[in-house]
Amino acid sequence: PAIPCVVSQWSAWSGCAEPCKTTYRVRTRHIIREPRNGGEACPALEERAGCMEYWTRQGTECQQSLIPALITTGGFGKARKKRAAADGSERAGYCVEFQLVSVAPGCRHSQSWMSGLREGLRVCVECQHPALHPPRQHCHGDGAGSLQNQLLHWQAVGNHRCKGTWRRIRRLDTRSCSSVHSFLFI
Repeated sequence: PAIPCVVSQWSAWSGCAEPCKTTYRVRTRHIIREPRNGGEACPALEERAGCMEYWTRQGTECQQSLIPALITTGGFGKARKKRAAADGSERAGYCVEFQLVSVAPGCRHSQSWMSGLREGLRVCVECQHPALHPPRQHCHGDGAGSLQNQLLHWQAVGNHRCKGTWRRIRRLDTRSCSSVHSFLFI
């Protein structure tokens, strides 16, 4: 009989590949049993996701201001909140509403959260610890201090071809985005 490939569960996500710049994190799994007699082939054994680490390996804060705004899917924030709560560092965050003005074609053939981005769409972006920067406790790229209707730039983490412009609508009095189109500052 055909025996399918069997793989382990995913490992925990690694840390970011390099501090102080947009890179990626990795998780892996291994083959427990190879397929036999035409059984189903093994799935991918490595998965990567974009990330940004704000602290050097020596524990000092990175000295750079990131422009454009770097965003990822809101789902990454759930894991981030869990880690922050575990080490007692969870702090108040905030949300900002933007309206997308332009979206590069590089977003269309990408992960589902990126391919749904389109001109005119209103999106909610969460700013939460550890992306909050002292001393003003804000996220880079949140548009604070920008002129009304000023075009601001954004880029999706994990796909440098998925980028565009947006306008800041307003800061919301909430710590998490409830809308379907919710993202996270990195």
